Amino acid sequence: MRALRLHVLGDPASLVVERLPVPTLSSGEALVRVHAAAITRDELEWPEGRLPATPSYELSGVVEEIAGDADGIDVGDHVFALTSFDRDGVAAEYAAVPCSIIAPKPVTLGHVESAAIPLPALSAWQGLFDHGRLEPGGRVLIHGAAGGVGGFAVQLARSRGAHVVATASPGNIDAVKALGADEVIDYTNTPFEEAGTFDVVFDTAGGERLQRSPGVLVEGGRLVSVATEPPAGGVFFIVEPNREQLVELARLADAGELSSTVEAVYPLAEARTAFDLSLAGSRRGKIVLEVAE
Repeated sequence: MRALRLHVLGDPASLVVERLPVPTLSSGEALVRVHAAAITRDELEWPEGRLPATPSYELSGVVEEIAGDADGIDVGDHVFALTSFDRDGVAAEYAAVPCSIIAPKPVTLGHVESAAIPLPALSAWQGLFDHGRLEPGGRVLIHGAAGGVGGFAVQLARSRGAHVVATASPGNIDAVKALGADEVIDYTNTPFEEAGTFDVVFDTAGGERLQRSPGVLVEGGRLVSVATEPPAGGVFFIVEPNREQLVELARLADAGELSSTVEAVYPLAEARTAFDLSLAGSRRGKIVLEVAE
């Protein structure tokens, strides 16, 4: 099979498409024919100590084979997943994936759009609901709402019935409003403190906004960040694969309550260009590798 391999940590120029054996399955794993694999900024820095390595940890594809307990997954299913960061990624024609973290992909979305969901949407879900414990009717402030994780956070908080206030740069205000935010603050001109207090502050940007955020929390409020360690009392976390949450995300997508944004699509052979683009600056949408030919 064709597989993308990274040979120098952090260096897109070291990416090479190579021929590797199709993965051998362990019990409880599925062999997925990868149709699309999404990439994440800075992920080429992650496989330290295990080069060469295959990048990308988000896939959408079709189950080709199952070993042992299928855990509700059947051969022929169209699925999507976030895979573990401590093993090879999925930018390859086939990937061995634990059945326990695979979910049926959204019926209404293609493989490219589905591959763009798992990491940012699970990050938003876990930040808002697992760590932030956001409840219907609660007030949430989302920093960096125009980014990949922030955009999903706006949509998910809205779907939960929260009052959503978001910070964004002037050029992104309309886009964030379109995602469903009740209020959008131009953080370059207006202090977000003027918007009142919040049950949850969910940060995807870091920096000064994060440092000032404890001041707008109600008593017992939660400050959660996926960008960097927050001030004392806040929570920083790294997203984890979760099948049950992916099932709910797919349901929301099929109900029209959740949309993914794909900025660019490249074939596997142009992966260097795709990763160069991902490192060039902040983006609203995901960059996706189209693997299946």
